[in-house]
Amino acid sequence: MTTKAYVVGVGMTKFEKPETRDWQYWDMAKEAGTAALADAGIPYETVEQAAVGYCFQASTAGQRAVYELGLTGIPVYNLNNNCATGSTALMTARQFVEGGIADCVLALGFEKMTRGALGGGSGSGDFATSPVARHYGIMAAAHGFEMSPPTAQIFGNAAREHMERYGTTEVQLAAVGAKNHQHSAANPNAQFQDVYTVDEILAARTVHQPLTKLQCSPTSDGAAAAVVVSERFVEEHGLRGRAVEIAAQAMTTDTGESFASGSCIDAVGRPMSRAAARQVYERSGLGIEDVDVIELHDCFSINELLTYEALGMCEEGASGKLVESGATTYGGRWVVNPSGGLISKGHPLGATGLAQTAELVWQLRGDAGPRQVAGARVGLAHNIGLGGAAVVTLLRKAQGKA
Repeated sequence: MTTKAYVVGVGMTKFEKPETRDWQYWDMAKEAGTAALADAGIPYETVEQAAVGYCFQASTAGQRAVYELGLTGIPVYNLNNNCATGSTALMTARQFVEGGIADCVLALGFEKMTRGALGGGSGSGDFATSPVARHYGIMAAAHGFEMSPPTAQIFGNAAREHMERYGTTEVQLAAVGAKNHQHSAANPNAQFQDVYTVDEILAARTVHQPLTKLQCSPTSDGAAAAVVVSERFVEEHGLRGRAVEIAAQAMTTDTGESFASGSCIDAVGRPMSRAAARQVYERSGLGIEDVDVIELHDCFSINELLTYEALGMCEEGASGKLVESGATTYGGRWVVNPSGGLISKGHPLGATGLAQTAELVWQLRGDAGPRQVAGARVGLAHNIGLGGAAVVTLLRKAQGKA
C-alpha cells in the first residue's frame, strides 16, 4: 500500500558563476540543506534517508555533503542522471516515502563546475565512448559536426530542424530568452538578473546558429534541497500548512522513437518528455489545462519550445507562436519559468531539478514575492538530461486533512 508524498521544506543557494564565490560543494550543500530543514521546521536527526545528486564530483560526495548537516549514520544514495539529476533525487525520495520505506527523506543536489561550455558527456572528450555517442551520431549523420560546443550544437541543430519544418523564427527563439531574463530580474537566487530585449538577444554572440549566448544556459555553481515526507509525518508534525503534494511523477528514458527519425528534435528528448507528461496526467487525473505555473528545462531556448509541445500546451510546431503570443508569461495562460529558468537562473546540473521544485513550492504556498503567480494551485516541473532521462512532476498545494 502506498502513501502520499509531500514536500514540506525547500532551500537553495544563489546560483553563481563558477569561481565567483570561495566555497566547496559541501559548503553549498550545507547551505541549501539547512535552509530546507529550517523551512520544514525539523532537525536533521529526523531525516531517515538522503538521496543526493551531482555529476562532476567524486563517488560518495553525497556523504561528504550531508555530513555537514549531521553524522547520524543514515543511508546516503549518490545519483547521477546528467541534467536530470536533481529531479532524479526528488523521485528517489518520493519512492522511498510512497513505498513506506521512510517517513522523511532529504533530496539534495549540488554542482561545483568550471567555467566554459559544457562538454558532450564524456570526460575524455572521446565521443566514441561517450554515453551520448548515439545521440551525437544522429546529429552528425544529419548535420555534420562543427567546432562549437557539442550540447549547443545538438540543440542548435534541433532549432534549425524546427525552423525548417514549422517556420519557427529566430525572433520566436529569442523571445524565450527575453522572457526568462525578464523573469529573473525578480529572483535574488538567479545567476543573472539582467533584462534584455529580443533585439539584444539576437545581437549577442552566436554559440551555434541560430542560438546566441543569451539563449543558452550558463555553467553554474549551486545547490538545492527538498524535504519529502509521508502523510503520517505531515499529520504528526502539524505541517499541513507547509505541505505541497507530489500529485504525480514520472521518469522516462529513450526509446526507439528517440533515434528512428534521425532528427535532433527527437534525439534531444521531445518523445521522452511527451511520454512522461502523459503518464503524470493519467496518474494524477490532472491535465495541462489545470496547471498554473511551470518550471521547465530551458537549457537552450529551443528546448523550451519543444517542451511546450511535449507537455500539450500547443500543437506540434506551434510553440514559436505560443511564446510570441505572451501565453507563457505573466498575464498569459501559464507562467513558464518565473524563476528565470536555466537560461538566466543558472544550471548547476545536480541542483537544477530541485531548484525547480523549490520555486514551485514557493509559488504554490504564495511565498514567491514579486515573482508570485496569482492564485497558483498546480505546478509542473520538467527536467531532462541527454543520455537520457526526462522527469515530469506535478505538484499541488495540500488541502484539508493531509
